[in-house]
Amino acid sequence: MLPVSLFDFELPDELIARYPAERRDGSRMLVIDRKSGEFEIRPFTALPEYLSEGDALLCNDALVRRARMFGRKEGREEGAKFEILLLAPDTDGKWNVMLKPGKRALPGTKVALLTPDGRLNSNGDYFTVVEKNPDNSYKIEFSDPVIEKFEMRYGHIPLPPYLNREAEALDLERYQTVYAKVPGAVAAPTAGLHFTPEILETLKNKGVNQAALTLRVGAGTFLPVKADYAEEHEMHSEHFDLNPAAAELVNDTHKRNKKVLAVGTTTVRTLESCAGPDGKVTPGEGDTKIFLYPPYSIRSVDMLLTNFHLPKSTLLMLICCFCDREKVLAAYRYAVAQKMRFYSYGDCMLLK
Repeated sequence: MLPVSLFDFELPDELIARYPAERRDGSRMLVIDRKSGEFEIRPFTALPEYLSEGDALLCNDALVRRARMFGRKEGREEGAKFEILLLAPDTDGKWNVMLKPGKRALPGTKVALLTPDGRLNSNGDYFTVVEKNPDNSYKIEFSDPVIEKFEMRYGHIPLPPYLNREAEALDLERYQTVYAKVPGAVAAPTAGLHFTPEILETLKNKGVNQAALTLRVGAGTFLPVKADYAEEHEMHSEHFDLNPAAAELVNDTHKRNKKVLAVGTTTVRTLESCAGPDGKVTPGEGDTKIFLYPPYSIRSVDMLLTNFHLPKSTLLMLICCFCDREKVLAAYRYAVAQKMRFYSYGDCMLLK
């Protein structure tokens, strides 16, 4: 049994980056050598120095939807206020959502949606609570089946709860990667937030091949690990799509003894879900609940770019499958001492 307490570390609250850096590529990057454990801080713009012609960069092109909406019960100004987070459409046109306060969400409850500035809408748009699901999410039905219309009118970017603030205009741009294109995520694949078109072009000119896969990051990515042991934690499910071209690039790169860099833990989770014992990946689409923790060894990628994660989180455990836990935690302690910025809008780490 693997104690979750082994992945704990002290993190001062002031190091949580609640806003992005002024420039996308303006973050610092802690580079760690997986074998020696040595590390140094570089600017993110130095990333191309660590890749060579023939290497491959794999990223997650999931687009964050405006999944958070608010409403008032029965369309009254004094009615109970509800908050929903879109999870996934149901087969019958209804939607599965996280909803609060749940104790007021009785079947048949009608909720009028609020505009981004908090006013009751004048279009007569609403949703109705259908039922509570076994996993404590809810099924609701919107007054119009065209969900994109509701997102544009009433949706907010669903910032992670640890940012402790409401979404602002800047988040519409900065909480998306520059290559995001496949809708459906409720959280950004944040390692990709550092990239600019210019850096991607620099990598291309250097001969670094690039491909995208999709993992629709779900709300479960924010759930804390409450179990005492990793084996007791139930991992959330997320939908992935590894297209044939991306799979072929990974396999061909390894055949030529070149390196594959995964941008973010979501990219790793997708590739490992499709990898055989020899590291060869097979294209496919489906749902994955893969939970990677030591002593599992990552097979499909050779380098990882990732942001700094929460103590005792599944994401930190994943990183410790890629590099020895003590080396990772030593690097994290150094990052804290150097006042690097943590979490979604923070600095990043390159494991090479």
